[in-house]
Amino acid sequence: MPVPLVILLVLAVLVLLVASFLNKKKNPVIVHAMPDDHKAILSEQVEFYQQLDTSKKEEFEKRVQLFLAQTKITGVNTTVEDIDKVLIAASAVIPIFGFADWEYVNLREVLLYPGTFNHDFEQEGSNDRNILGMVGSGAMNGVMILSQHELRQAFLNKTGKGNTAIHEFVHLVDKTDGSTDGIPEFILQQQYILPWLQLMREEIKKIMDDDSDINPYGATNEAEFFAVVSEYFFERPHLLQQKHPELYKLLTTIFQQQPATLMKG
Repeated sequence: MPVPLVILLVLAVLVLLVASFLNKKKNPVIVHAMPDDHKAILSEQVEFYQQLDTSKKEEFEKRVQLFLAQTKITGVNTTVEDIDKVLIAASAVIPIFGFADWEYVNLREVLLYPGTFNHDFEQEGSNDRNILGMVGSGAMNGVMILSQHELRQAFLNKTGKGNTAIHEFVHLVDKTDGSTDGIPEFILQQQYILPWLQLMREEIKKIMDDDSDINPYGATNEAEFFAVVSEYFFERPHLLQQKHPELYKLLTTIFQQQPATLMKG
């Protein structure tokens, strides 16, 4: 058999093998119907869910259940309760609810600490334990750490602009394109990148000049600004629309959602 023909046959076999591999479907994740007590937690604690119509509530529930089926939640020096599981999953679903097929490919486990911790993940014996949430990197890549106390408090506080769990999940959305830089290129169309970057820098300057109601932590860098203002967007959308209309409008483009039309003022 001529050598070129052998090579062609080998290449053909390789192509068939690759095609077969790519067409293999992953084992489907079994998603059970949401228990009534979990629905009660959503109804009592999660305002975003409360404002959805019946069909959207069912979709939200399914996506919460899917997240819980795919993501391990582990308590570190604390016990993970149903309320923690539901609130973590709700925090994950809220930012990506505008994207029907979204899954957090860059997350495998959430560690729940009882309170604050430091950069060395220490929970005691340190004066610099001021961290409420963190997306891991390096050896901790694929892991998120959250404060249990802060997780619950954020949903109890109906007038605040912050939500640490949503903040950290927005970091994961940002990180999907390979870098956590405040520019979620995976979901933001090219023509909006420069306007978004310019607006971020303008708003960061206002924060630094003490001329903004946005959390000062947002002035740390573009990545933190994106996460901080996203908290504001989902927690107090009407207020953000009133005080920062251009910012609100661009965030509706980024997240493919308009929470001000969904949620009460």
